[in-house]
Amino acid sequence: MDTLYLIIVLAPLFGALVAGFLGGKIGRSGAHGVSIFGVGISCVLSLYVLKRFIFDGQAVFNGTVYTWMVVEGVRFEIGFLIDRLTALMMSVVSFVSLMVHIYTIGYMADDEHNWPKESLAGRNSYQRFFAYISLFTFSMLMLVMSNNFLQLFFGWEAVGLVSYLLIGFWAARESAVFANLKAFLVNRVGDFGFILGIALVAMYFHSLDYQTVFAQAPALADVSVSIWGDQQWSLMTLIGVLLFVGAMGKSAQIPLHVWLPDSMEGPTPISALIHAATMVTAGIFMVARMSPLYELSETALSLVLVVGATTAFFMGLIGLVQNDIKRVIAYSTLSQLGYMVAALGVSAYAAGIFHLMTHAFFKALLFLAAGSVIIALHHDQNIRNMGGLRKYMPITWITFLIGTLALIGFPGFSGFFSKDAIIEAVQLSQISGAGYAWALLTAGVFITSLYSFRLYFLVFHGKERMDESTRHHLHETPPVVWVPLVLLAVPSVFIGWMSIEPLLFGDWFQKVIHVEPAHDVLGHLSEHYTGQLALIGHGLMAWPFWLALAGFGTAWWLYLREPRLAERVKEKLAWPVRILENKYGFDAFYQTVFAAGSRGIGQILWVAGDRVLIDGLAVNGSAHTLGWFARWMRGIQSGYLYHYAIAMILGLVGLLALFVTF
Repeated sequence: MDTLYLIIVLAPLFGALVAGFLGGKIGRSGAHGVSIFGVGISCVLSLYVLKRFIFDGQAVFNGTVYTWMVVEGVRFEIGFLIDRLTALMMSVVSFVSLMVHIYTIGYMADDEHNWPKESLAGRNSYQRFFAYISLFTFSMLMLVMSNNFLQLFFGWEAVGLVSYLLIGFWAARESAVFANLKAFLVNRVGDFGFILGIALVAMYFHSLDYQTVFAQAPALADVSVSIWGDQQWSLMTLIGVLLFVGAMGKSAQIPLHVWLPDSMEGPTPISALIHAATMVTAGIFMVARMSPLYELSETALSLVLVVGATTAFFMGLIGLVQNDIKRVIAYSTLSQLGYMVAALGVSAYAAGIFHLMTHAFFKALLFLAAGSVIIALHHDQNIRNMGGLRKYMPITWITFLIGTLALIGFPGFSGFFSKDAIIEAVQLSQISGAGYAWALLTAGVFITSLYSFRLYFLVFHGKERMDESTRHHLHETPPVVWVPLVLLAVPSVFIGWMSIEPLLFGDWFQKVIHVEPAHDVLGHLSEHYTGQLALIGHGLMAWPFWLALAGFGTAWWLYLREPRLAERVKEKLAWPVRILENKYGFDAFYQTVFAAGSRGIGQILWVAGDRVLIDGLAVNGSAHTLGWFARWMRGIQSGYLYHYAIAMILGLVGLLALFVTF
């Protein structure tokens, strides 16, 4: 089986290398053909591995592929841990990536129009894009298949690097360059904490292997470390917090969330790939994988819970005032990631992973459907210039509606089963902050429904607000674009119903995710679970359903029935709307304090250190000193013999005085 796992991870890499280095020779069809072939192989084999775990009792594989080096007994290796959690992640990542690859053929077909004619970067950009997304898939698979912290960190940094290349793919645009630099720098902040957490693991566990670390963790549960002075921290709390700082960067949690909305500057396929099943879910996967460590620190769990709930609610509010179709969905992603993180904080790891899986399908669907709209409107992304698209784009319309219903958690759709499970789990939890989190997550259901249907109504219903030329050319996008939408719509409807029993209330994650009995909220939920239909019936009577219905009704009234009322409400609420439009001031604060502050410090160091100290004193100062000394020495060379005689006498007197004195 180790050969099979190598093929799964190396097939996308092969496609990336061929498309990247030979793209000019094999052309567009060759580049997308080899990329899709590589990711397709990875997807088929990943589904085969998942099938073996579901039906054939596949044993867990934990093996080393390559040993890089051994330093004082610590082994630095490349290896695979293939269990049920890994198999699920491999299947989701590879399937969504395959859909994105196919969709990209249609979306990037006219990419040359996005580049200035004189730009060399626009040459073979189509092939380069396929190379990047295949490389991204390889990096994500390396991350989720790792069996040690070294490979985890490699995959972690690799997805960050490739996302930098993809977000700033249209490098001729200043906004894209700003966005990819912002994403890179913000993620470096999180990754600094992440690597410190890994360093602590290596220091105290003397191993980077997951199984070794997890086996030793209970014995080190009471160990304290001194950070500064006499202040003591629990080792497990410190490791959990530092690792979670990395997750806050990758999974865009407050306050390290600011990079994700700006990443919409990249092409739409990247929005789907990064924001659906891959990079932003890496932090969710990592915390779930580290459950044996997090279960030993309620402080770390409480931090995870509070940060997740805060992100879920307050990022959803910003989605209400966005007018860019992709940015509305981006803030939706931030909010849904908050739900997943909150589930991790109450030890409902299975619910977090379950929502990760369902979210991957319907969020990829929403982004790709948004891209279909953007193509039809000649790359206009402003929803105020849309409206009435339902009759022009019926397939995009119905698939977008399916994605919206899944997103709001409409009973029966995939998002209903996973989101409601998270809210119920948080309500049952005794972790500090659970009450605060439950209130925000429950209220967040109304916010999610409101911004989702605001987007839906403004795009597909109501008055047509595009110009006449655009309206004249409106039509459904080609099959290479809408077929992936249909394929993603199917699991957006059914995957929750099919998988809730094994993932949440079955033994799918047994011996994969560790939960202490005192934290087992899903175990308590399972005592009341009697089937999907009963769960839907319960959901119809619960607060989340009625709040979602209220959000739908509010959106229908404000944006479809009485659109002028929406403008009056906005005027009445000008102050809170301005706060939301300014994104709570996070971007302005970071630009003013950190970005401008760093430039100011650099300016001071340049003026005081470089110009004054180094150039002024060390370089130019030494030259001026030598010049002055040379001019002085030249001045005393008069050429008169008696001057030299006097100088010799004075020198001799000085030497005699020196010898006599000492």
